[in-house]
Amino acid sequence: MKIKIYQGVLLIVFVSTLFCGYLATDHILNLPFRPTNDELHRMESAVTLDFLIPAGTYMDEKMTIREVVKIRIDRANPRYRRTAAFLSDTIPFKFRSLANLVLFLFWSFLFVTFFRVFTFLGYARALRGSLLLGGACYYFMPDFSPGIIDDAIFFAFPLGIVLIRFYAVRRKKRCVKATNDGAE
Repeated sequence: MKIKIYQGVLLIVFVSTLFCGYLATDHILNLPFRPTNDELHRMESAVTLDFLIPAGTYMDEKMTIREVVKIRIDRANPRYRRTAAFLSDTIPFKFRSLANLVLFLFWSFLFVTFFRVFTFLGYARALRGSLLLGGACYYFMPDFSPGIIDDAIFFAFPLGIVLIRFYAVRRKKRCVKATNDGAE
């Protein structure tokens, strides 16, 4: 019973930490850009918001940091997307798919090596965890196919494996508990 309480407390702490981080990030992104940047310059901060200022864009006093980030991202992406689309179109689809699979397996291999060397996880649990983390790395890292479909597949497949295993273990525990309750 104590273990379930500790797990519940840890889960509540984890969720509340994520929620507080979301609220803090949302608050920071809703601050006005120019006064915040001016204050950072006045304090001689090591990090300022100058790198977010897009060239040739007028920023009034009311623009938030979120709006400036959106403008910066919208201006930077078309050049990257055009270049990535051109390069990926020169490679045949079969080879792109193979390169994506190799990249996913590379990330998964790095995580399984880490888990087996630095933890006491068994092979099956280390493999499931490494596939999931490899899919997460693959999702956020640049790959050979621009687009989100291959990223979603390489993340959803390991997630499906973890969820199926979770369901199977819970079902087995319920069956064992029902068998033990029936035997008494």
